Amino acid sequence: MKRTGLLLAGALVLVSGCGLTSGSPMVDDVDPGTVGKGEPLKGAHLTVTSKEFTEQLVLGAMMGIAFEAAGADVLDRTGIQGSIGAREAVKSGDADGMYEYTGTAWITYLGNSKPITDPMKQWQAVRDADLKNGLTWLPPSTLNNTYALAMNQANFKKYGTKTLSEVAALAKKNPGAVTLCVESEFANRADGLPGMEKAYGMNIPAKNITQMDTGIIYTQVAKGSCTYGEVFTTDGRIKSMNLAVMSDDKKFFPNYNAAPEINTKALKKWPAIAEVLAPLTKKLNNTVARTLNAKVDVDGEDPHQVALDWMKAEGLVK
Repeated sequence: MKRTGLLLAGALVLVSGCGLTSGSPMVDDVDPGTVGKGEPLKGAHLTVTSKEFTEQLVLGAMMGIAFEAAGADVLDRTGIQGSIGAREAVKSGDADGMYEYTGTAWITYLGNSKPITDPMKQWQAVRDADLKNGLTWLPPSTLNNTYALAMNQANFKKYGTKTLSEVAALAKKNPGAVTLCVESEFANRADGLPGMEKAYGMNIPAKNITQMDTGIIYTQVAKGSCTYGEVFTTDGRIKSMNLAVMSDDKKFFPNYNAAPEINTKALKKWPAIAEVLAPLTKKLNNTVARTLNAKVDVDGEDPHQVALDWMKAEGLVK
């Protein structure tokens, strides 16, 4: 699944092949809260990584801060461009952990074409399959960064659709009412528009579909230039622009639940990693993600500071 977002200017992470060649120590002044009691990672030297878009930068910072609170020295190698580089860093041992998405692993990395509709079964399948790759998946969060259709409040009041089945019914009843703004990738993916139309019995004329870059979709939907736009369910702009998200009532779109993906050798050496991350992962959901992502993408705040402020506010760290 394509994920785009904020790339930090002057990022500290440089990727050579799949290896990481630089990073910087995390130096947050944090003490244990509900995370890291007893400092079970004291003496550990751990490296965290992430992809380069906003949500990943925030999640990577959270993991590193949790390790710091538990007593570890942490090297920050977040912000790797593209999906594969960060995963390969954890796989090779260049990094010890990251938050990854179950659907991305199942479809993009493990080569499956059909997603598993139950979120926990999807996570279990990924966990079992990745053990042979030297990766251990810890229990997932309910944060699910998947595809959705959204509309502005004016169109929501006008048409009243709340589910994709209702969008399909509207398209059949009033074809001109359903216009779409989508990315080119979504327009052509089996787990994107073609599959969604098939699953819901939609038949949207090509003239009603406009392809554009991700960021433009949100502004066009907010302005009402298209009735519905393709969005990611945890994007902060959904909240800031007060968009109404359509429920995927037939559960067509894959589950992209965020979960800690840890290098198995590192976990065997420091098994407390699992208990350190558990309270953090449990608090992650779509509402939290939208709020924190908006602080970065809309308000211009630093991803690491956003992560730290939230963890302190939640009592995860002090």
